[in-house]
Amino acid sequence: MKLPLITIDSKKCKVCFACVRACPVNAIQVKSNLEAPVVIHERCIGCGSCLQVCAPLAISYRDACEETKALLSSESKVAAIVAPSISGEFDDITDYRKFVRMIRALGFDYVNEASFGVDMVADQYHELFTNFMGRYYITANCPPVVSLIEKFHPGIIDNLAPIITPMVATAQLVRQLYGKDIKVVYIGPCIAAKDEALRYEGNSKVDAVLTFVELRQLFNEFEIKESNVEYSDFDPPLGYKGSLYAVSNGILQAANLSEDLMQGRIITAEGKEDVLEAIREFESSVDFIRKHFNLFYCEGCLMGPGTSHGGKKYARKTLVTDYANKKLKNFDIKTWQKACKKHISHTDFKAFIEPDDQRLPEPSEEKTEEILKVIGKQNTEDKLGCGACGYESCRDFARAVAQGLTKTDMCITYSLRSKHDFIKTLKLTNEKLARTQEALVDSEQKARHEQQLAQEALERTSSMLQKLPSAIVIVDENLKVIESNQSFINILGEDAAEINEIIPGLVGADLKTLLPFQFYKLFSGVISNNENLVNRDVHLGERLLNVSVFSIKKGKIAGAVLRDMYLPEVRKEEVINRVTEVIDENLDLVQKIAFLLGEGAAKTERMLNSIIESHKAAKK
Repeated sequence: MKLPLITIDSKKCKVCFACVRACPVNAIQVKSNLEAPVVIHERCIGCGSCLQVCAPLAISYRDACEETKALLSSESKVAAIVAPSISGEFDDITDYRKFVRMIRALGFDYVNEASFGVDMVADQYHELFTNFMGRYYITANCPPVVSLIEKFHPGIIDNLAPIITPMVATAQLVRQLYGKDIKVVYIGPCIAAKDEALRYEGNSKVDAVLTFVELRQLFNEFEIKESNVEYSDFDPPLGYKGSLYAVSNGILQAANLSEDLMQGRIITAEGKEDVLEAIREFESSVDFIRKHFNLFYCEGCLMGPGTSHGGKKYARKTLVTDYANKKLKNFDIKTWQKACKKHISHTDFKAFIEPDDQRLPEPSEEKTEEILKVIGKQNTEDKLGCGACGYESCRDFARAVAQGLTKTDMCITYSLRSKHDFIKTLKLTNEKLARTQEALVDSEQKARHEQQLAQEALERTSSMLQKLPSAIVIVDENLKVIESNQSFINILGEDAAEINEIIPGLVGADLKTLLPFQFYKLFSGVISNNENLVNRDVHLGERLLNVSVFSIKKGKIAGAVLRDMYLPEVRKEEVINRVTEVIDENLDLVQKIAFLLGEGAAKTERMLNSIIESHKAAKK
């Protein structure tokens, strides 16, 4: 299974979206403001633009160190093929023969220059560009450029030169030299070459691709330094002008192709912006331009994403040209020509190129306009855009949002406006919160005052309750005492008085342990039925109590008033009350009897008068 070329470590990512803005093909998707962006591997062209802008170093590429160490520890012979740009990478090494020896010290059996592969490929470009039959071509030496056209400009895929890269050509070369079983490790500045190597098998196979950064890691791991190695040269055949390949137009010099502005037929473009524009113009206007295009995504292989960070372009270029000048000063042209003739005839230069269309369907105009309206770019003059989102125009950005590649928050204008609106809303919310807090303070003060008044009222009520001569008790639904007065405790007797000394007011005591069954059953009935019980005479020991039980809170709380009927003041009051009740009842009865008698007399009178009237009528 092919591992992703580029990955983003969500733990290291600071969600700055610099990588999203740097990606030329929108292969990094923004899902949420709070989440790290993710790479859409099918769309990635391996250019490494995201790597070079990631300050927290959250982005990494597929490592080949372990794979290389496994090859070197195997029983197979292993050859290193080294890109010409290595002379620009190792500016800290005084003689190129030292880093050749350092590579051998890792365990490589052979160390060959890829510049000879450049010479062989350059010969093919000379033939193609000199004898072309009206079709204009784009060089296919740069893997990101090839991938860019395969995925996003498949309409001009037939214009890609059908020629393998120097890496693949050199892989075929070393198998011609050392046999088909040799393992090949390419060392260069390009991370996209890691995926390019997976396209080829057989004699063209590259078993592993190390970047210069990874090579330095291996040197550090095995403690290989310039100071403790001797000189060693590359294994032959040595490259000629292919040594200039690290510079973008070096392939043209190696092919003896003219870039003369008047007579030349080739345009060279390097760097992200120029290459993207060159491909667009080639696709739209090649019939007008009528030139071949020599394209390198990086500013020459000198500045590839697999080189050490912070390298200086022109210093590296100087190192490359100085190396080439020293090398070619006493160069054996005849031996080189003989080697070229021999190996070119045994090399298959047919490149593996095929369309891999990753273009997304265009969203509807309505959807695009809707998103433009959301980000505040509905007016025509606002749609050019600032480019901070990574898109050329606001309309391109809106289309990407509609395609699910990014979010509206990537628009700086929209994001700032949203933040200003949020700050304004937050300010208003804070003001409301302050007012609410003041109201809460006032409310709390009022509540405290009311609570104090309620406490005072409760204390007065409780004090009054204690002074009443009648016994008072309040219980909950479980017949637990909530409150009682001293008169109730006195009625219950000494046991209750002892409990009261420990638990004032008998609070929490179980009424069922204080009163007999027939007594506390009255409380249960009132709580259950929610019906008050008034003036019920109940015997408690030698006492006759007059009991009234009232529902205070339905099904929850009941209170009772108990009066000892044997107390003189209660007895006198009760006798008067009951005699009054008897008199009232008798008077009521007499009134009813009188009423009935009156009704009967009236009826009799009416009957007698009727008889008399009838008798008088009969006499007549």
